[in-house]
Amino acid sequence: QVQLVESGGGLVQAGASLRLACTGSGFKVDDYDMGWFRQAPGKEREGVSMIIRRSITKYFRDSVQGRFNIRRDVSKNLVYLQMSNLKPEDTAVYYCARRRPLGSNWADFSDYDYWGQGTQVTVAA
Repeated sequence: QVQLVESGGGLVQAGASLRLACTGSGFKVDDYDMGWFRQAPGKEREGVSMIIRRSITKYFRDSVQGRFNIRRDVSKNLVYLQMSNLKPEDTAVYYCARRRPLGSNWADFSDYDYWGQGTQVTVAA
C-alpha cells in the first residue's frame, strides 16, 4: 500500500540548515507531484513546496523562496526538502504528501491524497 515516511527533523539554531527526507513506498515518487506542508501549533497546515512529476519544475511559498529547495531521488524513491537559513517562524511539523492527479492548487492540502506522519522542526532564536 501507499506509505510516506518523513525523517530528518530536529532542533536547530536560527540560521542553521536541515534536510528532510520523505521515503515513498507502494508507488513511484517520480510518477506524482510531491509536496511538503507544515503546521505550526494553532495554525492551519500550509503548503511549503511542491515538485512536478517527472520534472524539475518546483513551487515554493513566498516566505521560504530562496532558502528552501525540493528535489527527488528517483533511485531511492524519496523526496528531499533542503532548508537553509532557518528562522524561528519555520518551526512546525513538516509533512510530505502525494498530490492527486489534476490538482488545482498545489498549496491546498485537499489536493493531496496520501500523507506522512510528520517530522518536527524546531528553530531556536
